[in-house]
Amino acid sequence: MPAVRLDKDEWVTGLGGDVWDDEFRVRIERQLWVLTRELLARGQSVILEWGHWARTERDEKRLGARALGVGVELHYLEVPRDELIERARRRTTSGEWTARPITPADFEEWASIFQPPDEAGLRLFDEPVIDGRPGPLPA
Repeated sequence: MPAVRLDKDEWVTGLGGDVWDDEFRVRIERQLWVLTRELLARGQSVILEWGHWARTERDEKRLGARALGVGVELHYLEVPRDELIERARRRTTSGEWTARPITPADFEEWASIFQPPDEAGLRLFDEPVIDGRPGPLPA
């Protein structure tokens, strides 16, 4: 897909920030959303690659893009926690992830605040993609 991919962690580290600095993270996400709207208004497809853990975050992005007259897809992958922990460990070991290592305790905390999209929430998007399988949800 010809699109601009915006990865919040890459921007934070590229600007010399700390991915664990919540205040800086919020500022970067806000600026990336400004950039996203500018690109969408010019007809450019954009991939937002960061959390959107809460329904309110997903709604904000979906409604903001739709206000510009563009379609919005949500790609959601359900991955077992043990697999996520192992992926984080491999990224740290390989040197790909240079910030403080992500721990199993981090995943426990995040699991308590993450709001996975439910069927009603998924229906709000154009052709949601779940676990890599595109297409509309069953009726």
